[in-house]
Amino acid sequence: MPQATHPITHRVLTPTRRQVLGALGLGAVGASLAACGSKKPGGTASSTSSQAAGAGSGRKVTVLTHDSFHVPDELVAAFEKDTGYTLEIVPSGDAGELVNKLVLTKDAPLGDAVFGIDNTFASRALDEGVIDTSVTVTLPGEAEQYVVGSTPALTPIDFGEVCLNVDTAWFADKGLTPPATFEDLTKEDYKDLFVAINPSTSSTGLAFLLATIGHFGEDGFAGYWKDLVANGAKIDEGWTDAYYTDFSGGGEGGTYPIVVSYSSSPAATVSEDGTSSSTASVLTTAFRQVEYAGALAGGANPEGAKAFIEWMLSADVQTSIPDNMYMYPVNPEATLSKDMMNFGQVSDSPITVEADAIAANREAWLATWTEAVGA
Repeated sequence: MPQATHPITHRVLTPTRRQVLGALGLGAVGASLAACGSKKPGGTASSTSSQAAGAGSGRKVTVLTHDSFHVPDELVAAFEKDTGYTLEIVPSGDAGELVNKLVLTKDAPLGDAVFGIDNTFASRALDEGVIDTSVTVTLPGEAEQYVVGSTPALTPIDFGEVCLNVDTAWFADKGLTPPATFEDLTKEDYKDLFVAINPSTSSTGLAFLLATIGHFGEDGFAGYWKDLVANGAKIDEGWTDAYYTDFSGGGEGGTYPIVVSYSSSPAATVSEDGTSSSTASVLTTAFRQVEYAGALAGGANPEGAKAFIEWMLSADVQTSIPDNMYMYPVNPEATLSKDMMNFGQVSDSPITVEADAIAANREAWLATWTEAVGA
């Protein structure tokens, strides 16, 4: 599959999408980097031990992250050994909550670095001055296309794609053809078959809303959502309910064979022999989400922040990202598991919306959506 070609962020529910997929046992990305049983809810496997190790050391790197952050303990231990820094991870909500916290505390920053700002909030983080633009690292060549605001100080780390997923087994049993486009969902053949996600309460839902804006334009997306609702679309509050309760391919007896999820999701529904998946993504509807890291302006340890960012771009950490955070690496030297390569493909031409446009119009677009669906 394409390496480092790049995604959006979402409101993280409990359990998060990435934690739930982890429970399904998505194939290891390299046996030596497989996730350990010590992984904790919220991706804080390493924070407790790092805090203890860093007490009084004077060489601690404090990193604010989204709640789904997780890097295997052995890689954290290697970072601490190689750099002499101890790593403190501070989970801080989803991407929106994370950026809000950074803005509110920018005069007295809560850490040295941040990971988990995505392209829906990247411009705001830069405009508010929470990122130290003097701290930059060398980017893998393919990551340069994701630089925001003409400064690599907000460093692209990984990407993912929000898109339609379909229960291929359900459609095969019914002798029906799965949808292939946004427009298909408004046809009679797909009436009462689609479950969407509220973009006001879910970053996954927000990503799909942005996909429809990118596809239909600012003047057309509201009409499309009205047509979806008229055709029986259900709107859930979060990804977990949509995928595991309502989606028929989620394994919990749902009745909707079409859902908003991720291009990586079919890698979690692979048959025991590894030859097929019972679900598939519709890549023509994919919206690319990119996640960034950066040093915090006014942070106590800018050198430690830089070391953390360079570590996040290292081949070992990049290789661990698909299996632990279900995103795709930006470093082409990273490797993917067989299941991700075969069933978690990304789009060759994903839908994008400029970060500046998202920052300027997010609230207005959400208000338009709410009116369109009658929420």
